Amino acid sequence: MKIETGDFVLFNYTGRYENGEVFDTSYEDVAKENDIFVEEREYGPLGITVGNGEIIPGLEEAMLGMEAGEKKTVVVPPEKGYGMPREDLVVPVPMEQFSSAGLEPVEGMYVMTDSGLAKIASIKGENVMLDFNHPLAGKTVVFDIEIVEVKKKAEEA
Repeated sequence: MKIETGDFVLFNYTGRYENGEVFDTSYEDVAKENDIFVEEREYGPLGITVGNGEIIPGLEEAMLGMEAGEKKTVVVPPEKGYGMPREDLVVPVPMEQFSSAGLEPVEGMYVMTDSGLAKIASIKGENVMLDFNHPLAGKTVVFDIEIVEVKKKAEEA
C-alpha cells in the first residue's frame, strides 16, 4: 500500500547535518552512539497523518508513494525544512528582565520564554538579542527514514 495524503504513517528517522553529524533520531541506540541521548525522551517510531503539516514539508513529500518496510534518504533544503532565518524573529529584550529573574545571559545559551524557546544571539549594551528562529533555519538537512506502518485513510462512504 503506497502512502497517500491522509494516511496515518508510523516511521523511524535519523536527522543529520550535511557534514553527517546526527542532530535527532527516533532510534535510542543511534542517539546513544552519537551522544544526543535524552533520558526523559521516549524513543520509537513517530506517528503522523500525511498532509496535516505535522512534520516539515520535505519529509511529508518524500513519504508519498513509499510503503511499509521501505527506507529512503532525503535531502531537505531550508525551503522544504525549517525555513530561512528571519530578522524579525531576533528581538531585543532589556537586560533587567534577566537580572530580575536572577539569570546571567550568556551568548549562545537557550532560554525558555513566554513566546517559546530562544537563543541568546548577542548582548548589546542594556539589551539581550533573543533569536526565535528554529535552530535548523537556513540549513539543508538529511533524513534517513524508514516506514514502519501505513494505515490507509478511512474511505468516504
